[in-house]
Amino acid sequence: RKMMEDRGVKKQPGCTGIVVNNQLHSFVAEDTAHPQLNEIQEELKRLSGQMAEAGYVPDTCFALHDMEEQNDSSLWNHSEKLAIAFGIISTPSWTTIRIVKNLRVCG
Repeated sequence: RKMMEDRGVKKQPGCTGIVVNNQLHSFVAEDTAHPQLNEIQEELKRLSGQMAEAGYVPDTCFALHDMEEQNDSSLWNHSEKLAIAFGIISTPSWTTIRIVKNLRVCG
């Protein structure tokens, strides 16, 4: 990262897309631009509560940041999770949700 910074190389931000009603919706991490952001965040809160009740504990071993310095909400504001939550609130329950990424997914 230091070498990239020294050379002025900038990493392309991760972006996730989902098509709903023939319209592409794109999300980036910590996105605040989507017009349905409040509903998306409410859905993420609902899902995280259900997952916590079921015993889910996030695995942060692949996180590139020091997760102790960040709150749990940063784990829920990845572009993939925003896109999936949008898909859930915007489509019938029987719909298959497909997202696409501009970068590879690791972990």
